[in-house]
Order: sequence, then C-alpha cells, then structure tokens
Amino acid sequence: MRISTMNFYDVGTRAMLDQQSALLKTQQQVSTGRRITVPSDDPVAAARALVVSQSEAMNLQFGNNRDAAKTSLGLVDSVLDSVGNVIQDLRSMALEAGDGVLSTADRQSLATAMQGRFNELLGLANSRDGSGNYMFSGFQVGTQPFVPTGGSVSYNGDDGALALQVAASRQMGVTASGRDVFERIRNGNGVFQTAAAGANTGTGIINQGSVVNASLLTGQNYAIVFTVAAGVTTYDLINTTTATTISAGNPFTPNAAITVDGMQVQIEGAPANGDQFTLTPSANQSLFTTISDLITALQTPAASPTFAAPLANALGRGIANFDQALDNVLKYRADTGAKLNEVDSLDDTGEAIDIQFKQQLSELQDVDYAEAISRLTRQQAFLEAAQKSFIKVVSNKLFDYI
Repeated sequence: MRISTMNFYDVGTRAMLDQQSALLKTQQQVSTGRRITVPSDDPVAAARALVVSQSEAMNLQFGNNRDAAKTSLGLVDSVLDSVGNVIQDLRSMALEAGDGVLSTADRQSLATAMQGRFNELLGLANSRDGSGNYMFSGFQVGTQPFVPTGGSVSYNGDDGALALQVAASRQMGVTASGRDVFERIRNGNGVFQTAAAGANTGTGIINQGSVVNASLLTGQNYAIVFTVAAGVTTYDLINTTTATTISAGNPFTPNAAITVDGMQVQIEGAPANGDQFTLTPSANQSLFTTISDLITALQTPAASPTFAAPLANALGRGIANFDQALDNVLKYRADTGAKLNEVDSLDDTGEAIDIQFKQQLSELQDVDYAEAISRLTRQQAFLEAAQKSFIKVVSNKLFDYI
C-alpha cells in the first residue's frame, strides 16, 4: 500500500494536536482546580452541580434574610423595651397621684408629666427602622401609623406584619401591627371591667375585681345599685343585659367581697342612695385613651371626698389598664425574643447545610490533583513522543539516501 507524504503530515499533525488538546484540558483543570471546565466534560455531573449551586445560592439568600430579620426584630424589641419603661413610669405616676396629701396643683403637675410621657410614647409608636419605614404601621410602611386628632390618637396603619423567608419552609414576621401593640389591649382585669357611675354622689370606690369561678362567667353586663334608708346601706345585684334582678336588699359592708356569676369585687367607702357600679366584659382599649383619661381625671379638682371618689376610681381603672398594657407589651417582647432564638437556631442549621452543599460541589467539580498531575506528566510524555516521531518520519526522505 502506498502512503503519500501528505498522509504522513496529516496523521502526524492530528496526533500532535490531539495530544496538545488533551494536555491543555488537563492544564486548565490543574490551574482552576475544577474537573469540569465545560459542561461537555461530564454532562451528568455538570447538571447535578448546577442544581446544588442553585440550592447553595438560595441557602445564602436565606442567611441574608435572617440577618435582616435579626436587625428588624432587634429594633422592635428595643422600642418595645422603651414602651414598657414608659408604661411603668405612668403606672408609678398614677400610684403617686392617689396619695391623699397631694393637692390639686400637685396632681395637675403629674398630669403635665403624664402628657410628656404620652408624647414620648407617641414617638415610640411612630418609630422608623434603618430604611425609614414605620415599624408599627403593618404593610403601610410609608404611612405614619399614629396621628393625634382632636385630643385622641387615630391609627392609620393596617393589621399586617412584614415577613421574611428565613428558611426553605419558614416565613417569619419581623414587625408587629401597631393596633395589636397599642390599641388591642383588654381593659379592666382582662375579663371584666368595673366602673362607678358618673352621677354617684357617695364616696364608694370599687376595685378591679377578679374571677373566682370561670365556669360561671356569662359575658353579660351587671350593676350594683345601692339603697340607703334609715342609715342602713343595702345593694341589689342586677343583670342589666337581661334586666333581671339577681338578688336584692343585700347588706353592705365596706371592703367585703361581692360575688356575682363567677366575678368578685370589693367596694370601700360609703356609697350614697342611688349610687351604681357596673361590671362589664373587658373590651379593647387604646393605651393612648387610658393615658388621656387619666390626665383628664388628674386635671379635675378633688378637694372633697365626693370629688376624691371619682378620682380614686379613675386611678384604679388606669392602673389596671396599665397592667394590661404592660402584659401586652411583654407578650410581644417574648414573641420577639423567641423569634430571635429561632433565627439563631436556623443560622446554625443554614451553616451546616452550606457545608454539605460545598462538599457535594467539591465531589462533583473539584479535580483530583494527584491524578491530574500524573495525567499531565503522562500527556506531556505522549506529546513529546508524538513530536519526536513526527520529526523522525518526515526526515526520512528518499533524497537523503541518494
């Protein structure tokens, strides 16, 4: 068989190019540390590596979200801590206002101090985060949530709470609705509220009462109506929801327990004939309303026992409402703390998952340096052999032997 000189050149050139191509690929693997430099190197492993890389990127984003959640939750907790301090200060002022040695001017000074705390609380309720968004306006982050209007405060936000995806299967709220924190506060003792009728003329003062038998609660309205005849004070218990008299002519003893349908209250002082006290189911009351009512009560003169009783009843309601407000704030602080703990736990899990992803990618993509360097040495030897053999073959010309 005759083999032309051109064939010699073509075959030799192809052999050297093949060896150079293989050598170049190995050099790229060694220099980059990657076994797969193009998908065609290992299509199956390349596809699996793409899926793992996407999962790793998603896990990284969850980590960034958790960092943002920590910042938001930390800000909320800090503001709620300040709100709790303000409530405690207001409660202390209310207790101080009940001191009988204080004059009307003293109580009006306390009312002024309460107004200052009111304004401070309003500022806290309108707090912004680092991005300038209102923290307690729900989804309406660009809208100021609490706005003073005609002596009261209106809420302009909504009931939403911003949430972040902090894990594949966990979406976490990182804000709280201002309505839940500052307005949806159960008044009284949280189950029912006591109050003295505005027309009372006696010195009777009712406490906030307690539940002695929850199974007897009806959720209805009641009144304690006093009768004073011939120096004897008695009271009737009336269910005002059903207009039913439960009992009548009960002898009254100051500070003695008065029990009706699972509720128990005590009344001190001397109620006058026709005086009434009510027991109504607790309802939501704004913290700002509680403060405003107390400021109004402190600004009203209370120089005589007749005026002192309404003040004492107002102070009792205010203190009970502050207790409920503080419990509400502490509830949200506890929820925020639990979320922060959960985020820390999710961080640990996320770091462990990230390590797993990196290991999988390493197994799929990283080059085995020992094998690659051995292969590089072998391919260099092959290329040199191909080059030398090519030179040897092409140098064997007929004219060299003539």
